[in-house]
Amino acid sequence: MVAPADLMARERLLLAGGEVVVGIDEVGRGALAGPLCVGAVLLEHGADPPQGLTDSKRLTPERRRALVEPLVEWAAAWSLGSASVAEVDAWGVTAALAVAAGRALDGLTPRPTHALVDGPTNLLRAPRDVPLGAPTVPASRAACVPVTPVVKGDLHCASIAAASVLAKVARDDLMVALAADWPDYGWALNKGYGTPAHLAALRRLGPSPHHRVSWRLPEPVGRPPAGVV
Repeated sequence: MVAPADLMARERLLLAGGEVVVGIDEVGRGALAGPLCVGAVLLEHGADPPQGLTDSKRLTPERRRALVEPLVEWAAAWSLGSASVAEVDAWGVTAALAVAAGRALDGLTPRPTHALVDGPTNLLRAPRDVPLGAPTVPASRAACVPVTPVVKGDLHCASIAAASVLAKVARDDLMVALAADWPDYGWALNKGYGTPAHLAALRRLGPSPHHRVSWRLPEPVGRPPAGVV
């Protein structure tokens, strides 16, 4: 595990230069069902993050949940933004992620002046060309925020790791809630990702209203897809 001092290296350098720093990370990009969710954690100080913070995927569900309250107390502000299944289907995942990230940043006060984003590209200025006839992608003030992309940022930047944890816990809770009405897809366990049990349910039942039907989902066996007469 990376030491807290290492996790804060980029943030402290930016903070020393007078920046208001935000870390950004997404969850749900590879799921077959459920929304995209983007976390944004804003820092105005260089204090060490809560002990044990790292990439949310390396933490147990119990450890992620235990970190939520300490992270909320540590951050100057935090926000979540999402893009719905309908928006993912209409715009594609890249544009939908840019919209979700913009919504997360639009929910922050004060406004960040520099963003650390997980991954190799600038998520806030991702290409927004969408299929002909799709709804217009909404503009966001976040597109003008300077960005430093950080490969494996959830392992190397405390603010990005914190954003990943908060977004992961929130999206997981949503998928568990949706599973109460759609238990056959196993979302309480798989959170909408393509596990063998989830794929088998899609072949048996077809997609629900919460599935991304623009994706290559398994074809139902022996019956038409949901919504097809």
